[in-house]
Amino acid sequence: MALDAKTGLNSLGFPKPPAETRVVVAMSGGVDSSVVAAMLAEEGYDVVGVTLQLYDHGAALAKKGACCAGRDIHDARRVAEAMGFPHYVLDYENTFREAVIDEFADAYLAGATPVPCIRCNERVKFRDLLETAKDLEADCMATGHYIQRMMGESGPELHSAADANRDQSYFLFSTTPEQLSYLRFPLGHLASKAETRALAAKYGLPVADKPDSQDICFVPNGNYASVIEKLRPGAADPGEIVDMEGNVLGEHRGVIHYTIGQRRGLGIGGLADPLYVVKLDPEARRVVVGPKEALSTRIVPVREINWLGDEPLTARPEWEVSVKVRSTRPPRPAVIRPVSATEAQVELLTPEEGVSPGQACVFYAPDSTRVLGGGWIWRGK
Repeated sequence: MALDAKTGLNSLGFPKPPAETRVVVAMSGGVDSSVVAAMLAEEGYDVVGVTLQLYDHGAALAKKGACCAGRDIHDARRVAEAMGFPHYVLDYENTFREAVIDEFADAYLAGATPVPCIRCNERVKFRDLLETAKDLEADCMATGHYIQRMMGESGPELHSAADANRDQSYFLFSTTPEQLSYLRFPLGHLASKAETRALAAKYGLPVADKPDSQDICFVPNGNYASVIEKLRPGAADPGEIVDMEGNVLGEHRGVIHYTIGQRRGLGIGGLADPLYVVKLDPEARRVVVGPKEALSTRIVPVREINWLGDEPLTARPEWEVSVKVRSTRPPRPAVIRPVSATEAQVELLTPEEGVSPGQACVFYAPDSTRVLGGGWIWRGK
């Protein structure tokens, strides 16, 4: 593919032919990253595929539906062979365990609801793997994430994907400006996943019909508690279920089995109105329950903020934005009031239910697809 006649740049934004542009593609073995690698190889780029082995190979082989397992490494290698570019597998087990899995277990033990996929992007893929790409003298690193990188007046901007159903901006809010200058997301503009699968079929990729991964990669069948019990013996010790006044209503089977907003499976019968988990107190081994209205939250304290605005976060006393407090919820109007460059209070203009410590709060420019960053929710109301 030739350079753009207007800009003099290739499709990845460099002023040189694709054949002289090296790009490392982070390949999970799934359809999305495979299509990215194949697309760039067909355009004539100097593609190098890299797959991370993140956890035990033996356990991985027995599990379907997650990225970076043994089967997926094999699939990534097959795609590279079919498209004729080099492919490397890097052992990141120790890094992944220290940077992602241990924190995941500790966060659950502290009564939080963590999002390990964000930490993996932040601490493994976009830090260590990105450095590896630079060591390989790549001009950039491309991934199969559904998010858009657009050039703005102040440099590269992060924008949500064209397909709202596939958008992964919630999981990528901690991407820094420096990382964003090096990263490329070739699928972010596609209208649907069907387009991606059509491209996979067009390139004749062996993974064209491969199902999407559903679970967190190291959590078999979504069973968080069993993973945490293995990592932290004693984590599932039973304790009391109490109401908001402290009255004992029953016994639970370990705080790690519960999440904020949960209604089913509490084992408390004979009540006129349903009760929900409103607070987890791991130190006292207590699960606190209350009525649905007790879940309503308006003020959300956020820390470890990664800010992607054109002026500093602290440049204004408050920012009118939209925020997501869960990956599955649409952005809602809010006001950010900075406390420091990395901490703020977020006021939700309409209260939300089930806001949980350990989740991310992601900021968007009002009436725009632009991602302004985000931070971590760190305690209740």
